[in-house]
Amino acid sequence: MQALLSVSDKTGILDFAKALHDLGVKLLSTGGTAKLLADAGLPVTEVAEHTGFPEMLDGRVKTLHPKIHGGLLARRDLPAHVAAIEQHGIDTIDLLVVNLYPFEATVAQPGCTLEDAIENIDIGGPAMVRSAAKNWKDVAVLTDASQYAVALDELKAHGKISDKTKFGFSVAAFNRIADYDGAISDFLSAVDFEASQGQPAPVRSLFPGQSNGRFVKLQDLRYGENAHQQAALYRDLHPAPGSLVTAKQLQGKELSYNNIADADAAWECVKSFDAPACVIVKHANPCGVAVGKDALEAYGKAFKTDPTSAFGGIIAFNRPVDLAAAQEINKQFVEVLMAPGYSPEALAVFQATKAKQNVRILQIDLPQGGASDWDNGRNMMDVKRVGSGLLIQTADNHVLTRDQLKVVTKKQPTPQQLDDLMFAWKVAQYVKSNAIVFCANGMTMGVGAGQMSRLDSARIASIKAEHAGLSLQGTAVASDAFFPFRDGLDVVIDHGATSVIQPGGSMRDQEVIDAADERGVAMVFTGIRHFRH
Repeated sequence: MQALLSVSDKTGILDFAKALHDLGVKLLSTGGTAKLLADAGLPVTEVAEHTGFPEMLDGRVKTLHPKIHGGLLARRDLPAHVAAIEQHGIDTIDLLVVNLYPFEATVAQPGCTLEDAIENIDIGGPAMVRSAAKNWKDVAVLTDASQYAVALDELKAHGKISDKTKFGFSVAAFNRIADYDGAISDFLSAVDFEASQGQPAPVRSLFPGQSNGRFVKLQDLRYGENAHQQAALYRDLHPAPGSLVTAKQLQGKELSYNNIADADAAWECVKSFDAPACVIVKHANPCGVAVGKDALEAYGKAFKTDPTSAFGGIIAFNRPVDLAAAQEINKQFVEVLMAPGYSPEALAVFQATKAKQNVRILQIDLPQGGASDWDNGRNMMDVKRVGSGLLIQTADNHVLTRDQLKVVTKKQPTPQQLDDLMFAWKVAQYVKSNAIVFCANGMTMGVGAGQMSRLDSARIASIKAEHAGLSLQGTAVASDAFFPFRDGLDVVIDHGATSVIQPGGSMRDQEVIDAADERGVAMVFTGIRHFRH
C-alpha cells in the first residue's frame, strides 16, 4: 500500500505518517512535508524522485505528472488500466492526504495583495484531490486532519478502509474543492481591475460578479413552512459565534422550520440589548420585549405586553435562566426557550412533567463583543430568493446612538422619554413593516406589525394594549419609517403617546412636525429607517 502526503497545514501529519509507516504503508511526499517526515527519521520518497522530474516554476509544477495521476486514477478492476500503468512503470497510490494552499486565510488578511492571492491558488493539490475522489473505490482521499483517526482505526482493524468510508471521504473532498473554488471566485470576481491599478491591495466590491453560496446541512426537518413542503437546515461554513446555528439543544422535540425562523428573530432581537432582556416572538414578530433587573423581571414585563400572542411563543433571554424565571415561564405554553445558560434547578423545572419535556430548550453562547458590536455574531449580508434569482444586501445592522437624534419639535424629550424612545426604536428594528411600537419603562406596551397601512399598525398596537389591560398614556412610540401624513401621528397621540421617534424624510415632514407641536409632544428624527419585509 502506498500513500502520498502533501499538506500545507501540517497539523497531525507527522503522527499520522508514523502510524502509516508502522502499518507497513510506503510514504510518498512533496517539499516541506517530505522534509518534515525525513527529519523525523521516516523513510519517505520525494515526489521528484518518484516521477523523475524535478519541481519547477517555484513549485507551481511538481505533482502534475502521469506517474502521480496515473497512480491515482487507474481502476484496479479494469485489466486495460492495470496493463497501461504496468507498461509505463506507474505504481498505484492507495491513499492521498492533501490539504490546500491557505487561499481563504490569505485573502482574509488586511491588505492582501492580488499577487499574494494568486500565488495562494493551489493547482496541483485540487487536481490530485479530484483524481483520487473520482477513483474513490480504489483510493482513499483525506482533505482534513479530522479524518486521520477514522482512516487509521479502519486500517488497524481491517487492514483497509471500507467503501462506505472512502465514499464519504470522496464527497468531503469534492465539497472542499467546491468551497475552495467558490472562495477564489468570490474574491477575484469582486476585484475592480481598473480601480485597483497602483493600489497596494485590490479594490473590491461588496458584491462579487458571481455569488457562490456555500452551506453545510445540519439536519433534515420534518416539513417546511407547511406540512406539504420539505425542508432542511443549513449553516454557513464558518458560522459566527453566538448565531442561532451554534445552539445546543438541551431537551425537547425536534425543531420545526417555523420554530427555527421564529427563534432566529427572537435571538437576534434579544442580543441587541445590554441590560437583562426578554423577547417573545410569535409568527416572526416580537409580541413582547422588556428589560429588567434580571431574567424573571424582564420576562414578566414582556409577557404582559400581549399574553394572548405569547401563548405558544418563542422566548429568548440574554441572561441565564434561573429557578425563579423557569417557574414563571413554566406556567405558560412555550414552543422554544433560548438563553446563554440555565441553572440545574431551572432545567429540572422543565423536566418535571412529560408535557414540559417537549419544550425545545436551546443554549447559545452570546458573542463576546456585546450588544453594540454588530460585527459579532450577526449576518453581514441578507439574502432573499426571488424568481430565478437572489436579492442580496448588507444586513440592517445599524446601531443608533443618542447623539444621532435630531429633536425637531419645540418640546424637548425628557431623559426618561429618551430612554423609552431608544428602547422603542431598537424593538421596531425587529418588527415587520409597517411597524408601530408603543413603549414605556423598558417594556413594550403595544406592537402593531406587518400592515399595509401605518395607520392600521398604530390602531392594532393600541388594540393589543387595550386587550392586555395596559394604559398607553405617557408612552413613547417608534415608527420604522416616516409618517407620510399627520394622521398616523394623530392616531398614536390620541392613544396616549407623548414622545415619538421616526426616521423623517417625508416631503410632508413639516406638516407632521407642526402637528406634533400642535399636540404638545416631543418628536425626534433618526435619519434612518428600518423596513423589514
